Amino acid sequence: MRPSVIASLCLFISLNQTNVVSAQQADAPDPLATMVGRLGLERYKATIKGLTQFGDRRQGTDRNRAAVDWIEAQLKSYGCTNTERIIFTYTTPERPANGAGRGGAGRGGQAQSPLGPGGARRRGVRGTDTVNNDPMKQPDEKLRALNSQPSVDGERQEVYCTKIGTTHPEEMYIVAGHMDGIGWCEAANDDGSGTALVMELARVFSSPDVQTDRSIRFALWNNEETGLSGARAYADQRKDLQGKESPAGSGKYPEPKWLGMIQHDMMMFDHGAPHKDGTMSKEQRPEADVNVEYQLTSKFADEAMLLAHKFQLANEKYATDYPANIGPHMTNTDSTPFMDLVPSLSFRENERGAQIGNGWDPHHHQPTDVYTTFTDDDFRLGLNAAQTTLGAIGQLTGAKLTTKAASGN
Repeated sequence: MRPSVIASLCLFISLNQTNVVSAQQADAPDPLATMVGRLGLERYKATIKGLTQFGDRRQGTDRNRAAVDWIEAQLKSYGCTNTERIIFTYTTPERPANGAGRGGAGRGGQAQSPLGPGGARRRGVRGTDTVNNDPMKQPDEKLRALNSQPSVDGERQEVYCTKIGTTHPEEMYIVAGHMDGIGWCEAANDDGSGTALVMELARVFSSPDVQTDRSIRFALWNNEETGLSGARAYADQRKDLQGKESPAGSGKYPEPKWLGMIQHDMMMFDHGAPHKDGTMSKEQRPEADVNVEYQLTSKFADEAMLLAHKFQLANEKYATDYPANIGPHMTNTDSTPFMDLVPSLSFRENERGAQIGNGWDPHHHQPTDVYTTFTDDDFRLGLNAAQTTLGAIGQLTGAKLTTKAASGN
């Protein structure tokens, strides 16, 4: 047989083998779709409900400390057993003489600027965005009693656990929410919804049959409501440890290099803008969406914007009900201390400055932020955010499924 014929035959065989492999890959189930399928509305709701047993989880109280212990126990039960804690001290700062507090315009009776927090432009009918500090506005006597212990300055703790990458354990993404709340409520949405989301992702990624090339840290910050104190403490304590092997030659990295930080804060309520008479729609709006924000003025703005688009594309592929939209005015949440250190994003129910700061969530820091306020459509918005983050983080870390049994997780 002529050499040219043999070469053509070899090429034909090679192309057919390639086509067979490509067809097999196309027919193979998407491991991330399988993982996203392990999330569920009822499990998400149950985790939020579990958090509400500790009331508002106000920092510096016994109920807050009990919640931290409960979160750690839950993480361990999921298989994320390498839990650790950040310890820091919080002292209440003296308030300025003019009464100004955290959060800027729109709180404490201050004049409201056309610009909301983070540089966002506020439009339309403007509702209020204040903090309730009156216990008697909470009609539930048992909840009022549960939340009655005041905060005391001193030591604070917050818990995290880590999915260790098999190929690049020295690099990681941080996936986070904050577990404390205020307002004489149950903090079901702010931020039980974000905390439960992170815990659910920790559960899915900790399944024995899930492997990732890069590491993922699941962090539940404390003291967000005192000015992002817990996230700042983590960033201050850990930023200089990034990527350092310890002990040398061990292959262990106590603080892998940060590749991105993704915060989740208030995930469920998108009923639209206040009506002209100040009332709100009782239903989730049909065009509700998951808001993904970065900060235009941050050091890593360009990289964060590109990262946000990766999450938006993951939403299109994996989220079942609600789309994701991107904004450039991330503010007032725990991603802020990280935004000049690493590309950082904030996931929310609404844009923080333009919408929540304009009164789009009447339950924000109010006695009505309780589990029974929210409908399945509200909870489902949080679930869609979980689907979005799981899909994107799975892609970014090279998540795959092995043949190991899932052990019921």
